[in-house]
Amino acid sequence: MVATRLSYLRISCCADLARRASQSGIKVHAMMDAFSGVTEFIRITAAKEHDRKFLYHLKLPAGSWLVFDKAYNTYHHFAKWTTQKAWFVSRMKDNAVFQVTKVLIDKTKRKQSIGVIKEQYITVGIKTNGTVTERLKLRRVTYKTKEGKRLVYITNDFTLPASKIATIYKNRWMIELLFKQIKQNFPLRYFWGESDNAIKMQVYCVLIVQLLMVVIRKKANTKKSFANMITVIRLHLMSYVGLLEFIKDTYKAWRKTHNASFDFST
Repeated sequence: MVATRLSYLRISCCADLARRASQSGIKVHAMMDAFSGVTEFIRITAAKEHDRKFLYHLKLPAGSWLVFDKAYNTYHHFAKWTTQKAWFVSRMKDNAVFQVTKVLIDKTKRKQSIGVIKEQYITVGIKTNGTVTERLKLRRVTYKTKEGKRLVYITNDFTLPASKIATIYKNRWMIELLFKQIKQNFPLRYFWGESDNAIKMQVYCVLIVQLLMVVIRKKANTKKSFANMITVIRLHLMSYVGLLEFIKDTYKAWRKTHNASFDFST
């Protein structure tokens, strides 16, 4: 089974800095592999373009899993993925119109209940030219957190336990951490050029470097945090040391390269 995560990042830009790319900013849409933690596919769009258009550019093999925010919800794609045997988990929009066909679990009247409190089979209408031409069968799971917040998920998978569906969506936070990692460690607060290509090149360079750092960190088998590893490499880009050894044990690699010894005795 192939599992992927889907989310997006909004990068705010000053209008005068990126006016040729967008009057109000740009967005980077990304599909991240859940196992490797790196992006598999990205697309840069103007901020005004609707998020769900990103889905038109995805090519998914059978057995794929997609997890994404409700901003990407589009029933036409849900029906297409179901036919292709590609599965998804998303949040349901508050104003969604649906019909309940079967109730499997309903603990909503129990005030102390947490976790999965309702599980339903539903149908939603797929419209063509404003008219409902098809109804799609989906599964609706209502989950209550310890803090009392209710989250409603939808999926086209009818086999996994409802609690597993909630867990899968919860793990979508991985891609938010990925973008937080990128924003904290790489220069995307300011752009070095105003043209479309200049902005795209800077974004692509950052994603390439992030991928290389993930590979290096894994090969070095280091316990250093991502931020510390980036700092070490940045400070020693021009040092003649073995990179993997240097990341794994900085002092040992430096002494080996320079035949140096450190005496900390007083």
